[in-house]
Amino acid sequence: QVQLVESGGGLVQAGGSLRLSCTASGRTFSGYDVGWFRQAPGKEREFVAAIRWSGQTTHYADSVKGRFTISRDNAKGTVYLQMNNLKPEDTAIYYCALKLSNAWNPPVASYEYDYWGQGTQVTVSS
Repeated sequence: QVQLVESGGGLVQAGGSLRLSCTASGRTFSGYDVGWFRQAPGKEREFVAAIRWSGQTTHYADSVKGRFTISRDNAKGTVYLQMNNLKPEDTAIYYCALKLSNAWNPPVASYEYDYWGQGTQVTVSS
C-alpha cells in the first residue's frame, strides 16, 4: 500500500508561481514513475507532467510546457511541480500519482497509475 500526500497549493495571482510537493509512504518512492494530473470543476482529470523513476526523463502537457517543471529528490522521497507564470485556466485540484509499471510511452493516461493522492487546490486569480 502506498499513501501519497500533496502539498503546496494555494491562491495566487496570474503570473505568479507555486511549487507543489508530493511525498509517499508505505513503499520506496525512488523506483517508480510519478505523474501530476489536475481536475478543474466540471472537467475531466487531465495529465500535466510525468517524471521517470530516475529523474532523467520528463514529459509535459502542451498547455504547461515551458511554464511548469517536474523534478524529484529520491533521497527525500519527494516529487515537485514548479509552476511559473500561472494562468486562471490552471485553477484546479492537482493530484500526484504513482505507477508500478516500468513502461514509459509516456504515461499520460490516468488508468496507467496505481496510487493517487487526495489532491491540493490551486486557484489562480485574474
